[in-house]
Amino acid sequence: MPSSRRTFLAGGAAAGVGLAVAGGLPSLAQASPGRPHPPVKAGNVPFPPLVDDPDGILALPEGFRYTVVTRTGVTRLDRGQGVTPADHDGMAVYDAGHGRYHLIQNHEIDPGAEFGVPHIKGTVYDSGAVDAGGCTVIKTDRAGRNLGEFVALSGTVANCAGGPTPWGTWLTCEETEDRAGDAWEEDGRTGVFQKDHGYVFEAWADGSADPRPIKCLGRYSHEALAVDKDRTRIYLSEDADGPNGLFYRWTAPRGVKLGPGVLTGLAPNAGVLAAMQIIMDDGSVLPDVAYLTSAQLGRPFPVRWIEVPDRDARNKPVREQFADGQVTRGRKFEGVWGTDEGVYVVNSYAWDDGDLPADAAPHDGMVWFYNYKTQTIQLVTYFPHQTASEEGTPVKYNDLTFDGPDNVTVTPWGSLVLAEDGAGASHVLSAIPGGPTYAIARNQLNDSEFCGPTFTADGTVLFVNMQDPGLTLAITGPWEKYLG
Repeated sequence: MPSSRRTFLAGGAAAGVGLAVAGGLPSLAQASPGRPHPPVKAGNVPFPPLVDDPDGILALPEGFRYTVVTRTGVTRLDRGQGVTPADHDGMAVYDAGHGRYHLIQNHEIDPGAEFGVPHIKGTVYDSGAVDAGGCTVIKTDRAGRNLGEFVALSGTVANCAGGPTPWGTWLTCEETEDRAGDAWEEDGRTGVFQKDHGYVFEAWADGSADPRPIKCLGRYSHEALAVDKDRTRIYLSEDADGPNGLFYRWTAPRGVKLGPGVLTGLAPNAGVLAAMQIIMDDGSVLPDVAYLTSAQLGRPFPVRWIEVPDRDARNKPVREQFADGQVTRGRKFEGVWGTDEGVYVVNSYAWDDGDLPADAAPHDGMVWFYNYKTQTIQLVTYFPHQTASEEGTPVKYNDLTFDGPDNVTVTPWGSLVLAEDGAGASHVLSAIPGGPTYAIARNQLNDSEFCGPTFTADGTVLFVNMQDPGLTLAITGPWEKYLG
């Protein structure tokens, strides 16, 4: 999720508001894969104001506290593998029993970094991608203690987000389109990629590794994804521009049900990869999501899917294989999170030259819900554009003004948590689909973005990353009081 406007956590009330959809808001899947949630309820208890941190790292509401679990270049990896890599990004939490957890964490790193993911035997995809991205597994507990960390995947590039699977693994996404033979240079170091990049990989929390790309999901600037409850479809976002990226659906071949290692064993052309078309009242395709605004909050629009001609992008990037008006594009398709009824997807912002069509409406963030059964999509949260976003200047009401939502997760109570990557202060946000948005944390340290928010299944701990300087944080407090 690269951006010139990276930020951290801040908080506040309803800068983004969604309306209830017809028939009520969807019930949401649990943060722990495969478990249903009760229907979302817009609570009447707003989060208290944020209190500045005397250590200057994380402002939180009264009654909440945080622990630093890992820190780039400081905490150490197990087995003599080195130190914690940089650029923490997408992440999911898995229950390891006895009050302990495993976090699978992405590292969004290009080759040649000072704290890249080290190449560990059995985990390496591309030997030419030296000190680049990958995944680590962090062992921790409810107190946020660091109980160890090790490499699960290496030799990949710009691992941004991804998504947890119902069978307990992590699908990690490369946000790049680098090709074999391309040269790279960083701080005087040089190298050449030996393999193509821009794929999805499967990572395990138990120390096993299988660094094979899942080519059937396509090669493009992947951001995030979600597997549906039937384990036959995957929904994927693309963070790209020139032209803007797309939202995709991959459908498994007939008779195939997804599970551990199944995706890596499929042929590169297995299943059907298709791009989203939002259909307007006259039957035409909406060319860009930015044409919709808060005036359409909660309104369902029909969706069709058009097959991708060349998913491996051998001659042309996938998004360029469609003419304008043939698909629905969007600036910065980012976070994706699945539920039993559908999937949430986020667009971070679109306001600068080239971000959106000239006659569309600038915005500072959009959250959508796609309904599996009705095959419709609706806008559930909308952040109107504010000119302060263009300069990154402070706003008058810092903890009430939000922009640049990025990663998204569903809480155990059915509401959303968003991580900001915008201008000015960065926040972690609580968002009620069809209701208000509140700040639950603010980055006091710098303007880095938050990444990878993920709740334990019992709702006791929210884990989240600060990408720079590379911190994994465990936040505890009376979550149910404000989210339940």
